[in-house]
Amino acid sequence: MKAIRRFTVRPVLPAPLRPLSDLARNLRWSWHAETRDLFQSVDPEAWAAAGRDPVRLLGTVRPARLTELAGDRRFLRRLTAVADDLDDYLSGDRWYQAQTDGLPAAVAYFSPEFGVTAALPQYSGGLGILAGDHLKSASDLGVPLIGVGLLYRHGYFRQSLSRDGWQQEHYPVLDPNELPLTELQEADGTPARVSLALPGGKALRARIWLAQVGRVPLLMLDSDVEENDLGERGVTDRLYGGGSEHRLLQEMLLGIGGVRAVRAYCRLTGHPAPEVFHTNEGHAGFLGLERISELCAAGLDFDAALEAVRGGTVFTTHTPVPAGIDRFDRELVARHFGPDTELPGIDAQRILALGRETYPGGESNLFNMAVMGLRLAQHANGVSLLHGQVSREMFAGLWPGFDAEEVPITSVTNGVHAPTWVAPEVLRLGARQVGAQRTEDALSVGGSERWDAVADIPDDEVWELRRTLREQLVQEVRERLRASWRQRGAGDAELGWIDGALDPDVLTIGFARRVPSYKRLTLMLRDPDRLTELLLHPERPVQIVVAGKAHPADDGGKRLVQELVRFADDPRVRHRIVFLPDYGMAMAQKLYPGCDVWLNNPLRPLEACGTSGMKAALNGCLNLSVLDGWWDEWFRPDFGWAVPTADGAGTDADRRDDIEAAALYDLLEQRVTPRFYERGRGGLPDRWIQMVRQTLTLLGPKVLAGRMVREYVERLYTPAAQSHRALTPDTARDLAGWKARVRGAWHAVTVDHVETTATTATAELGSTVGLRVRVGLGELSPDDVEVQAVSGRVDAEDRITDATVVPLKATGAPDLEGRRVYEGPLALDRTGPYGYTVRILPAHRLLASGAELGLVAVPSQDVVDGAGVLMR
Repeated sequence: MKAIRRFTVRPVLPAPLRPLSDLARNLRWSWHAETRDLFQSVDPEAWAAAGRDPVRLLGTVRPARLTELAGDRRFLRRLTAVADDLDDYLSGDRWYQAQTDGLPAAVAYFSPEFGVTAALPQYSGGLGILAGDHLKSASDLGVPLIGVGLLYRHGYFRQSLSRDGWQQEHYPVLDPNELPLTELQEADGTPARVSLALPGGKALRARIWLAQVGRVPLLMLDSDVEENDLGERGVTDRLYGGGSEHRLLQEMLLGIGGVRAVRAYCRLTGHPAPEVFHTNEGHAGFLGLERISELCAAGLDFDAALEAVRGGTVFTTHTPVPAGIDRFDRELVARHFGPDTELPGIDAQRILALGRETYPGGESNLFNMAVMGLRLAQHANGVSLLHGQVSREMFAGLWPGFDAEEVPITSVTNGVHAPTWVAPEVLRLGARQVGAQRTEDALSVGGSERWDAVADIPDDEVWELRRTLREQLVQEVRERLRASWRQRGAGDAELGWIDGALDPDVLTIGFARRVPSYKRLTLMLRDPDRLTELLLHPERPVQIVVAGKAHPADDGGKRLVQELVRFADDPRVRHRIVFLPDYGMAMAQKLYPGCDVWLNNPLRPLEACGTSGMKAALNGCLNLSVLDGWWDEWFRPDFGWAVPTADGAGTDADRRDDIEAAALYDLLEQRVTPRFYERGRGGLPDRWIQMVRQTLTLLGPKVLAGRMVREYVERLYTPAAQSHRALTPDTARDLAGWKARVRGAWHAVTVDHVETTATTATAELGSTVGLRVRVGLGELSPDDVEVQAVSGRVDAEDRITDATVVPLKATGAPDLEGRRVYEGPLALDRTGPYGYTVRILPAHRLLASGAELGLVAVPSQDVVDGAGVLMR
């Protein structure tokens, strides 16, 4: 019989066990081994059955067992020690508290998804896992962060396979009362709510759930409340589900409702109000509009409010392709903003202008969330060096007249939260080597360039660790493979072969990620016969574990999954290659440590960062990857291999894939497998072990999320906080007025004449050339601009590369025509073809970049022709 209603019965813990509830409700347990070990000891079988989720465990453990534990002195001593450790973690000073003044009082971090733990399934892939790691590392470092997201009642889908290998999606209903969440309440005990006005006089209301991620509160908005109509209740149903209007409502709730949730949380708890708002990808961009609306309600006009908001906003882009950006029909956006809907105090045309694609090739009828994000943030970044470069090129049209390298988008390379992703066996080995506290600090806070203590670990211990992790993965794979085949309809009599699937002594390659086409799940299948030979090689066999989900609407991705599954189903190779459905955090935490090689073969440069290989590396796994994302930045032959790319303009897609697949096979046959299987005098693969050691020593400190969050604090959050403080209402009005005046007068700014002291086309290294420039500033003054000499090597088309910028100084009063003269030296500090130009930029102490306004004046062709010689 089926229940007509479901509700949650919470256990009543005996008084001595009450701290278990606090430990279960703080998600620090997800990365703190001692807390997990404590919960496992409550009831090992129930712990496994509960999916290693303390909240579910406490809801199922027998009352008699709780009574027994309440009288167990040894258990109570352990409980006290773990509870005291959590209290010290939450209240003690950490890295952030030891830094100098000027840091933000608080930072609000908005993301559409958060991958904190499998017990809170609110993520689909790398963006969410990165956001979860960001929160955890902020907690470890003591950064006063507030996370803001949505609570999806179905989360992302669960994946299974049909008998013929086709992906099937399932959407289990999540009950917030069974998750590690508490509801934010007003002082009188009523639930805290946020509300958005919708067209037609309707409203979208949401409650606020709180997940405690160590020291960091994560606020999650949930529209499934009785006050909403049926349509509005479903706004937070699924992550990345629904049509265009559904997505727009999700993003309005995340951005606008999220700011309101932050205000409510700070009001109710006394948490410092954020000085910096960090928009993790464009989905949350509407938060800037809500903050502008707040300031307009306090008396600022739109332009001044925009400047104040920009100063304290950080925008991170994660996509290297325009197709990955949310874009909405302008009419749809206009319908949701205006006098009778949301943000009635702001002219809808001003809102639409923020998302307009004003660059060449842009579509005027679309509203671009990333474009709005960039216009609402004074500080922006990509997530690897290469991705920063790609982003500057992709969005260069927003800053016309500037070379891509000067577009004000920097980069902070992603990192991963080591305590979450490093296997307990690796942690124990580190603790034996340098002590538990030093190991914890090295992995969470970071800061060192090298982990030299790894050199002291004997080779046999390194190799034994790697085999142990591989053996654990083999057991995990067999269990998951058996469960998958049963779901596909197989009976036990058909599954005897699974007991021999994979081998703990065979080179193991991992490949797990989302399945968009650019990640090329099936590149390894390009030559099936050659792959089969690799898998079944008599002396140097390879085994491959593959996992990944295609988006529910992506039939092309599903066909790739099916192609891989059908190959892996072949009885000849199924003991050497497996596809595991339902890839998620729980699987990943076994998969990364157990693999010897992590494979990544995206189309370069379409992988913004790609952090899965980082997690593998922290466990001593070697990377085999296309030079894209983070691997392009940090690859060294000491700790992995680079798959060559065939990205020439004349190479079609099929030929490119053929060439790169052949290169991948060559690497595996000629370099990877021989190194794994060759043995030195002691019977160990000495050269392989050395690569593992180099991976941990040199790569380990780089890939930490602690390093990443410290970079955000130092390079983005602190400057944003300082801008926020500087932009008082009066200052913001002045800056907005100055920008309007400069834009209005810029048409009259000219470079009229350029001359140098050089008399020949050659000069000696180290010499100096004098520059004399006459400019017209129109209605602007010298204080409004900076006249610059830009010089450097030039290519065959006279484009300046690796430029040096030197400001020139005004000399004397304007002439009778109002022209001014600027002078300065040009130091010839490089040999070879050398050139210069002159330009004028707006200048103001509150600009984060000279390119901020997208205005630049350069010499006309007539001036160029008379500017003298080109240095060679």
